[in-house]
Amino acid sequence: MSTVGIATGAGRGMGEACARRLADLVDVLLLVDRDEAAVTAVAKDFSDSGLRAVAEPFALDVTDREGMARLAERVAELGTLRAVAHAAGISPTMADWRRIFEVDLVGTALLAETLRPLATAGTAMVYFASMSPLLARIDPDPAVAAILDDPLDPDFLDKIHDALGPAIENTAMAYPWAKHGVHRFARKEAVRLGAVGARACSLSPGIIDTPQGRQEAATHASMQRLIDATPLGRTGSSEDVASVVAFMLSDEAGFLNGIDILVDGGVFAAVRGD
Repeated sequence: MSTVGIATGAGRGMGEACARRLADLVDVLLLVDRDEAAVTAVAKDFSDSGLRAVAEPFALDVTDREGMARLAERVAELGTLRAVAHAAGISPTMADWRRIFEVDLVGTALLAETLRPLATAGTAMVYFASMSPLLARIDPDPAVAAILDDPLDPDFLDKIHDALGPAIENTAMAYPWAKHGVHRFARKEAVRLGAVGARACSLSPGIIDTPQGRQEAATHASMQRLIDATPLGRTGSSEDVASVVAFMLSDEAGFLNGIDILVDGGVFAAVRGD
């Protein structure tokens, strides 16, 4: 039976770079992105480049439950789910606080819930988080943590707003809280999947040179200060991140589970080394 991979956010940036690395791991690769034109172009390039995996574009907003069900159905038609690189997400300048939580945390949980019945021995999933909650030293009290740990609750957004107050409407605050939720979710999903021999981890990129990253840098001067503080003296590339994701999803990482991997060039060690 064919092995199937999924790369979300595959129309550009880190998602596309991850997709290119996943092409070596699976027989069929579903390229997921809400931008149908972009992901179709990537799939055509895959075909023209003669990559190992057969690439199939799949237009989908990760907050669309019906679309997620279609994705799971397509995976089941194609074969056995082997690898998922969930890079789709939005950053603080791209939407309001509700949409940030919906895409970055609720979307992650919805994808995981949808694909969970398809997981089997050898399946591996990586959910993209961020170094931002680490820099912000987010450490919720038990009541807030309980809300974060149930992102598919229909009242999740109202509950998190009530718990954290109006300050969460600032997208620069909403983003690290949402990504902290992804850190927590990956740990809990690893426990849920372990019984069938499947794995889940999160990955936290630092400052990565992507169109989305450049948009944030143009708005937030603090990002340049982080770049200046990075011990390796540069921003990361999408390929830097994709290389780590490829290892995390490979059989060589078969005992890597329930942990976050920070890919930041050492900037966290430099600014929060205490």
